Amino acid sequence: MRIDYHTHHERCGHAVGKLEDYVLQGIRSGLAQIGLSDHMPLLHVKPEDYYPEMAMPMEELPRYVEEVLELREKYRGQIDIRLGLEGDYIEGYEEPIRAIIEAYPWDYVIGSVHFLGTWDITDYRQTAGWEGRDRLRTYEQYYDAVIKAARTGFYDYIGHIDVIKRFGYAPEQDVTHLEDAALQAVAEAGMAIELNASGLRLPCAEMFPGPRMLKRAHELGIPVTIGSDCHQPERLEQYLPEAREALREAGYSQLLTFRDRKRFPIPF
Repeated sequence: MRIDYHTHHERCGHAVGKLEDYVLQGIRSGLAQIGLSDHMPLLHVKPEDYYPEMAMPMEELPRYVEEVLELREKYRGQIDIRLGLEGDYIEGYEEPIRAIIEAYPWDYVIGSVHFLGTWDITDYRQTAGWEGRDRLRTYEQYYDAVIKAARTGFYDYIGHIDVIKRFGYAPEQDVTHLEDAALQAVAEAGMAIELNASGLRLPCAEMFPGPRMLKRAHELGIPVTIGSDCHQPERLEQYLPEAREALREAGYSQLLTFRDRKRFPIPF
């Protein structure tokens, strides 16, 4: 069974294509399940302070949910559509995040850390934020946020758990202890992670997480799902064959799927 659980579309502003374009691409390519999982609207940055095209406007969130549910019925029997959300973790905004998660019938919610304060570490337009910054301290802040996200109980799995490496900025010091602490928090919370293949087309040239961290996740008994993190319909499933091979090498033989916030493992 082939699945892709991490996708974005035009509502978020920095992707292209309508939701239906991704569904049709999934049908053409023979996907069994597609997870539509666009970004949660930003809660901690005023819209007038956004960089252009950063996130879905709040008023679009119910329209997004409604459209996914309509597409699920329209294409029933051709592809299994799951309603997802990539829900940012922002320290200090736990209650508004909880309210969004509890307001809609999600099949799954991805817990991702993109922001340290108002700085989006995953935005190529904001890489100047690394200038003059203590990289080890930045990695410590990032993984502390991942740990706190895992402990909220809000999310079904952590997305691109080591995305801090995205643009190739890394401290000289070893950060294995930070990575392992984050994985330990995920394991203690009974959560999963994703293997996000998109890093192969980014400056880091490595999936999220990388091989060592993925193998450690398997040793800790952390289950995994898989996603391309595509922002264009034609990139649906991009690098997922490589991701499945990486999972086999790490010792995995199952992927998680989700429905109504419940887990359903499948062999691959």
